[in-house]
Amino acid sequence: MAIRDMLLTLTSYPEPTPASVIDRAVSFASSLGAHIAAICCEVHVQVPGSLISFGAAGAIAAGEALRSRDSAQALLAAFEAAAQKAGVLHEIIREKSLSHRVPERLVEYARLRDLTIVSVPESYDQWNAEAIIFGSGRPTLVLPESAPSGPFELNTVVVAWDFSRSAARAVADAIPMLEKAKRVHVVTVTNEKVIDTEHSSEELAKNLSRHGIDVTLDRVDAAGRWIGDVLTREAASHNADMLVMGAYGHSRFREFILGGATKSMLSKPLLPILFSH
Repeated sequence: MAIRDMLLTLTSYPEPTPASVIDRAVSFASSLGAHIAAICCEVHVQVPGSLISFGAAGAIAAGEALRSRDSAQALLAAFEAAAQKAGVLHEIIREKSLSHRVPERLVEYARLRDLTIVSVPESYDQWNAEAIIFGSGRPTLVLPESAPSGPFELNTVVVAWDFSRSAARAVADAIPMLEKAKRVHVVTVTNEKVIDTEHSSEELAKNLSRHGIDVTLDRVDAAGRWIGDVLTREAASHNADMLVMGAYGHSRFREFILGGATKSMLSKPLLPILFSH
């Protein structure tokens, strides 16, 4: 399926999304000829009823809400300017939400887009990203907040392949990006877990070749290393512009139980990662 409709999630609170994320998201939409909508929530911090009588608590909450509103306005204005400059079809969505309801609101919008772009902050939790990856039913592109601004390039893409259902879903979702990449490396990590078949990577290469995608097959021995470390090193060794991988995990109430590779890659991504679940 072609990627024609994207969603960019912008965080107004507690810290605003960096401008570099906006620039790269708009550049990515432009490279695929896609429409992109940016959503940002004005966050309202809920004060427990027992504290409302204390004026200071209410004043602090009101001040934080005002800070969130100002950040949302600035972020959406920056997105508007970037999209207009790039000549990209775009839309602005501004919502108001209690802080604990923001992930649910973002998931609602993400389910109606071909792909959602999120950034992962280094200073606080990744709840928004996790909620979208596991709740939207659509692919999610995670951008590191430390990424430099500039055009989004797809010279080299690394695909993490273990013959799992989530990996197969990720490859299918990534085909529009793989078709544009100059080089595609399919990486299978051995001696990390049992893979159901020995020849799945070769068969995957045949499948992708029918989409006009030529791939290089790489087998890497885990050698006792964490899978996330292995994939990060492989992506770095190929100077990859994107990593494609399946996301493994499930939700227990509001706590996500993440698979090892998903958890390690999401905690501090060093390059754009396309997750599918």
